[in-house]
Amino acid sequence: MPARDSRSLLLLLCAFFALYVIWGSTYLVIRIGVESWPPLLMAGLRFLIAGSLLFVWQLSRGAPMPTRREWVGGGLVGFLLLSCGNGGVTLAEHSGVASGVAALAVATVPLFTLCFGLFWGQHNTRLEWAGIGLGFIGILLLNLGENMQTTPLGAVITLFAAASWAFGSVWSRHLPLPAGPMASAVEMIVGGGILFIGSRLSGEPLTTPSTMDGWLALGYLIVFGSIIAFSSYMYLLKHVRPAAATSYAYVNPVVAVLLGIVFAGERIGQAEWMAMIVIVAAVILVGLPQWRARGKARKANLAEAEVKPQA
Repeated sequence: MPARDSRSLLLLLCAFFALYVIWGSTYLVIRIGVESWPPLLMAGLRFLIAGSLLFVWQLSRGAPMPTRREWVGGGLVGFLLLSCGNGGVTLAEHSGVASGVAALAVATVPLFTLCFGLFWGQHNTRLEWAGIGLGFIGILLLNLGENMQTTPLGAVITLFAAASWAFGSVWSRHLPLPAGPMASAVEMIVGGGILFIGSRLSGEPLTTPSTMDGWLALGYLIVFGSIIAFSSYMYLLKHVRPAAATSYAYVNPVVAVLLGIVFAGERIGQAEWMAMIVIVAAVILVGLPQWRARGKARKANLAEAEVKPQA
């Protein structure tokens, strides 16, 4: 395998790990954080700090200053993904929605992604549709479990957050964005700024937590949940099919529920365990078209290299 292909494959694997595992853990961390922080204030500070750090780091590495069009494009993506998407999840968990339930609602992202992709003429494979359908069977199974109960308002908020995230993800492929991690920096600065303004307008108290858990939760969300995981997500949106990039939404509930069992003492029944098996199978189905396409591309590159005349 050529060195370039090996590096590309390693980057993809690391990005998927960040989405599947790190983002799965952020639901529990958000639940811990909102016990000490006002929800919009915490979310706003999270992205403002992470975006500013990433912005300064990119400038120090010689990245060009984003243009006005790139600020507008990145701002729109940041508003949809972070202000509406992540902000909605944070509000839902603050209102009492369990971390596993919040992750479960976000599992609707791939379905919304496929539907919104039709607006731009995207054609989805049968395997992708089958994976989405199987994933929603897993969602139904999770809803049968005792631990997956939520209020109607919480369900509406989390579904709106999922739809906003999906629409922003698809639209981001057609908007002028800065190159590389600078796009994530712009999106987090704008999205975090909007959340901070929302915090001020809603009358949230401008207070900081008195407990170490609150500060640790914010630090974890800044470094791991935002800088690492969100940048990985934006990288995948540029290099894989949208359905594969959003397949994390089927794994995150599994991670969130397991972490709830280990660290929060939550119990899980037979329905939840069955749902996890179905969800993992759905992820495999959604990812198969992308993995097949990359396998064919590698074979084609190897075949081309073999037939080239030696210099």
